[in-house]
Amino acid sequence: MRTAGSEGQMTTSSVSYHHEPPDGWDEYLLGHQLASIYHASRWGALIQNSFNHKTFFLAAKTQKGFSGVLPLVFINSKMFGKSLVSMPYFNYGGVLADDNSDAEQLIAASLILKNEVRADYVELRQTSLPPGGWPAKSHKVIMLLPLPPDPDTLWQSFKTKLRTRIRRAEKEGFSVHSGKRDLLNDFYEVFAENMRDLGTPVYPRRFFEAILDNFPENAHIVVVRNGNQSVAAGFLISHRNKMEVPWASSLRRFNHLSPNMLLYWNMLNYSITKGFQVFDFGRSTRDSGTFSFKQQWGAVPHETFWVYPGKDASQLPDHSPQNLKYKWATRVWTKLPLFVANRCGPWIVGNIP
Repeated sequence: MRTAGSEGQMTTSSVSYHHEPPDGWDEYLLGHQLASIYHASRWGALIQNSFNHKTFFLAAKTQKGFSGVLPLVFINSKMFGKSLVSMPYFNYGGVLADDNSDAEQLIAASLILKNEVRADYVELRQTSLPPGGWPAKSHKVIMLLPLPPDPDTLWQSFKTKLRTRIRRAEKEGFSVHSGKRDLLNDFYEVFAENMRDLGTPVYPRRFFEAILDNFPENAHIVVVRNGNQSVAAGFLISHRNKMEVPWASSLRRFNHLSPNMLLYWNMLNYSITKGFQVFDFGRSTRDSGTFSFKQQWGAVPHETFWVYPGKDASQLPDHSPQNLKYKWATRVWTKLPLFVANRCGPWIVGNIP
């Protein structure tokens, strides 16, 4: 492939893949404004150790260094098929390159790798469409809230109804705590019970331990307690100027007291005091209940694309709980005793991209 060099001459780039991140991988990410934290080399080892999935690191290089990267996790599941995903369990990843030519070559290499490992498909999680015109899902949006420099300004931007709900939770006498590993047990107890109630298998505790150990500066936990009992909790991941909440939960039997409202207000407050400029509420389907919940805080939808190179648009995978194929399993899961769900869930959820 040919790309323009900095002095007008043409330089050749080539793509190779590695089982370990090649030297210079993370340095390249530092200089790329679109890089997410999930492109970082440590995520590959973290996912491999947590779920026993192989990770491949595709790198495009010229004589001057990196010109693109694509991390891919190989999930080999008897239940959900074989896939190469960048990045599973999160909303971000995908191909990252200096130009369209490098992106095209990285995608072409991913299809070669797909054939080598006999995967059913490649899935790239992108914030913009890569070149190639490949089929993509775009029915969900990422909800982002620009944060003001102080919490009071954000508070004044809320509608009266939202402020009333937050104040009501404050009057219930809940306490709010922020921390890291010291709050992992609190977070996981709430998260595991809520996932069971939703009919969704829970991630293993070791997954969150690994995130806290590998990204101690980027991982944060906020917990709401009723006396000594944790009733709502959020696990946050920060990167550059953004704070993201991939996981937040509250116990259903306390929902009438609105601890989740207090949780989100304090996660936003915490993010502002830490100096972050954007709060990422995660993905939602437009006009869904979660979409409306996030929108009331002022979050704005941004398009996101899950791209499937080499696939036919009529044959895209669907592992969502809304898929009729899995609805029966979701109903059964909500009836399981919590200890059974916690024991079986980690084995299942690791195989769902």
